[in-house]
Amino acid sequence: MIRVLLVHDECLVRSVLAEWLRQESDLAVHDTSWRGAPGMVRSVRPDVCAADLECADSYGIPPLGELSRPGQDRVRPRLLVLATANRPGLLKRAAEAGALGYVDKEGSPQNLLRGIRRVAEGERFVNDSLGFGFLKAAEMPLTRRELSVLTLAAEGASIAEIAGSLHLSHGTVRNYMAAITRKTGARNRIDAIRISQGQGWL
Repeated sequence: MIRVLLVHDECLVRSVLAEWLRQESDLAVHDTSWRGAPGMVRSVRPDVCAADLECADSYGIPPLGELSRPGQDRVRPRLLVLATANRPGLLKRAAEAGALGYVDKEGSPQNLLRGIRRVAEGERFVNDSLGFGFLKAAEMPLTRRELSVLTLAAEGASIAEIAGSLHLSHGTVRNYMAAITRKTGARNRIDAIRISQGQGWL
């Protein structure tokens, strides 16, 4: 039996997906929002976390690290993400978090089943349709930390709020913003946000 934790912030979508997955005799399925995910990982100890990369909390930054931490038995859940090719920034975050599976949200639901079973075996699963997104992710000039800073800025967070959220000094945040502006070829922070959103980095 494969223990699956489905993480999705849209309750209706999550409930329908979970019920559909529960029809499979080899899957024991639990579901939760991103906010409840860390606690569910500890209590359910899933073999696979299947998580939608769109996150309503934390300024839209999915806390993927919370899903792949080892439990008390030191076993680390395997991570599968639901993604789209037009959000290469999120694909890059998932890859850095060690995700094994990547399912295209615009593809067939059967891909999700195949992905869960493959990842549960410790094998990689990637929908071919996400290839362009990975190519764009590889071309991104921004580091993970710079992406985190810019994502918070795009949500309207001040320098002080970004510093507090990421445990950085105000000066370090300003340095990151200067680097982001330079790397994106932007005129200012607002322009950097606009360019990055247009590229799907945020």
